[in-house]
Amino acid sequence: MTAPGSPWEPTTTSAVPPADGTTTAPPARGRAARITAVVLAVLLIGALATGGYLWQTTSAWQQHAADWETEAQGYAEQVATLRGELEATRAELDATTEQLDTATARITELADEKAQLGDENVASRQYLDYQRRVSEAAGVVATALGQCTAAQSQLIGYLNNREAYDQADLERFAADVEGLCDEANEANEQLQSELAQ
Repeated sequence: MTAPGSPWEPTTTSAVPPADGTTTAPPARGRAARITAVVLAVLLIGALATGGYLWQTTSAWQQHAADWETEAQGYAEQVATLRGELEATRAELDATTEQLDTATARITELADEKAQLGDENVASRQYLDYQRRVSEAAGVVATALGQCTAAQSQLIGYLNNREAYDQADLERFAADVEGLCDEANEANEQLQSELAQ
C-alpha cells in the first residue's frame, strides 16, 4: 500500500460513467445553451424588424421628398410666369398713361382747330364730351391695371411662402388675380376704342 499523496497512487478527475454505458452532459451547461439560443433568436428577430421598419421609413421619406421637389418646381414655374405677367402689365400701364397724355394733347389741338374755324360752341361741346369719355376710360384702365399689378405682386409673395397658406386658398386667390387682370385688359381695349375715334 502506498502512502496518500504518493506518486504511485492513481488519481481520477472524471466522473465514472453509468453502468448502462450512456453519457450525459451536465444539466447546467445544456440549459445555458438553450437560453443563449433563445436570446440570440429574439435579438435576430428584433434586428430584422428594426431593419424592415427603417427601410420602410426611408422609402416613404424619399417618396415624400420627391413629391415636395416636384411641387416646388411647379410653384417656381408659376412664380416665374406671374413675374413675367406682372412686368407686361406694368409696361401696359406705362403705355396707357403715355397714350392718355397723347390723347389729352390731341384733344386740346382739335378744340383749338375747331374754335379757329368759327364753330367754337360745337367744338367745345365735342371737346368736353370726348375728354370726359377718354378720361373715364383712362381712369378705369389705370385703376384696373393698378389693382392687377398689386394683386400679382401679392400673389408672388404668397407663392414664395406657400407653406404658410392653404393650397385651395392660393388657387382661389390666383383665379381672382386673373379676373382682375382680365378686367384691366377689357378696360384698356375700351380706352383704345375711344382713342381711335
